[in-house]
Amino acid sequence: MNNKKVYVLIVVAAASMQARAEEPLPTNGFIQDSSLNVLLRNAYISRDYKDGNQDKAEWGQAISARFTSGFTEGFIGFGVNSFADYAVRLDGGKGRSGAGGIDFFKQGDSGAPADDIAKAGASIKLRLSKTVVEYGDQMPVLPVLRHDSARLLPDAYTGTLITSRELEGLEVNLGRFTAQSRKSAEGRDSGGLDRIDVYGVRYRFNNRLSAALYASDIQQVLKRQYANLLYEMPLEKERSLTVDFNAYKTRLDKDFAAGAGRDNVIWSLAATYKTGPHAFMLAHQRNTGDTGYIYGRYQNAGGVGDSNGTIYVANSYWSDFNAEDERSWQLSYAYDFGASGVPGLSYRVAYVRGDNIKTQSTGDGRETELFNQLQYVVQSGKAKDLSFKVRSSHLNVSNKASNYNVGGNELRIFVDYPISIF
Repeated sequence: MNNKKVYVLIVVAAASMQARAEEPLPTNGFIQDSSLNVLLRNAYISRDYKDGNQDKAEWGQAISARFTSGFTEGFIGFGVNSFADYAVRLDGGKGRSGAGGIDFFKQGDSGAPADDIAKAGASIKLRLSKTVVEYGDQMPVLPVLRHDSARLLPDAYTGTLITSRELEGLEVNLGRFTAQSRKSAEGRDSGGLDRIDVYGVRYRFNNRLSAALYASDIQQVLKRQYANLLYEMPLEKERSLTVDFNAYKTRLDKDFAAGAGRDNVIWSLAATYKTGPHAFMLAHQRNTGDTGYIYGRYQNAGGVGDSNGTIYVANSYWSDFNAEDERSWQLSYAYDFGASGVPGLSYRVAYVRGDNIKTQSTGDGRETELFNQLQYVVQSGKAKDLSFKVRSSHLNVSNKASNYNVGGNELRIFVDYPISIF
């Protein structure tokens, strides 16, 4: 991490902390502000690939517990966070496991997936005014390092993260992580991470406009910057317009790129118009540079190590439409059935078309994806917040782009039951 940038962030946090030291973060104490939540998740993902590729599918049941303490009273408050995860495999053997995009249960040396996974982690935290320093096992949610919670179990990172909210509307983040716990395996560093430094700021100017600037430095892998601008405009009669711009600029380390392209810029611009229960979105996404946008996977498997959630762009479903020089358009529609007397039920459909894909054999590859998602969340009673989500994608990839991606049909079925213990 560039020492000058770190120094600037620390000075900003320290100066704002001093300015607001007389207004500490409200607290009711270590016990009173504590919470324990449990999530029961039954998840299934299948991928029916085209062009003779072997189909993949995994099915599992997981239970995840999260304990978050409050802070002790005093000038400096102390607290702890912890998690415990357990998952059992219900299906996915006999050669069907092992897809990198599913990754419920890691395959062993024999090629067979694990029957179950058990893991846990904890962190300590201290609070001074409205700044929190946390060290230990964490699940960061940053645009340059976001843990993946869209599978059976999430991954986690071990390190230090500083989060400062001293000034109203401003959040400053500064962190270093030196181990990654793979979502499909046991062990604190099962992902083989070396080191990731992250830093950045997010500022909300008012209720309509916000902006963010973040960066990451992954040792011997890449340096990456991220920018976001979000504008929300309320209109008359339950209508609104939201414009969301996201962009990443990446420079790969020369040894990691191994003679291939090293530079990439990917950006997306999405406009969403809402009127009552209806939401219409139009988005454009574009890649430039001499390589595609590279992210995720595990370093001990040749990947980047910044988790599969680190792609805050519009056209990311099964495909991320992130090939070299790719341009893509999306048109989507969402409907909230609460307006039709069925609260908790929602539907979304999206069509994305990408072209201009560059590979070793062509500069005119194409891909299209049709995405559908139906979700229902129980609104009351003993099963309140129980959710059912069915998601499908149909992906077509032209022969010219077969070196970049593989088409097929994907189905995801998730049943989540969150339980608040206290």
